[in-house]
Amino acid sequence: METSVYRINKGINRPIEFRGLRAQYIGYLAVGLVALLLGFTLLYLARVNLLVCITTVFISGGALFAGVYHLNRTYGQYGLLKEFARRCVPRCVRVRSRNVFLHLRRKGETHGGHR
Repeated sequence: METSVYRINKGINRPIEFRGLRAQYIGYLAVGLVALLLGFTLLYLARVNLLVCITTVFISGGALFAGVYHLNRTYGQYGLLKEFARRCVPRCVRVRSRNVFLHLRRKGETHGGHR
């Protein structure tokens, strides 16, 4: 009888990583590169000097790479999403009237307020 050899997939449930970029940052870089390509196309069709087009795209591309790698290093895989979520949470909730709380009922209570 032959013995079976099974491969072990050690990378299951790990985030995608490409040259140090993880998770959503790969998508951000891809979208930025597409935007740079469209920007170059628009500049070229607007008859801007080719040297100016290439210089603009290379400087913008360098800034894009530096920015995305900085975000990747600073926040990690889920940190940027957590930062965006934290900005949406209000610092405090102000209630100027008690009426909101007076009309709350517990589960199963009737209008009289007693069980």
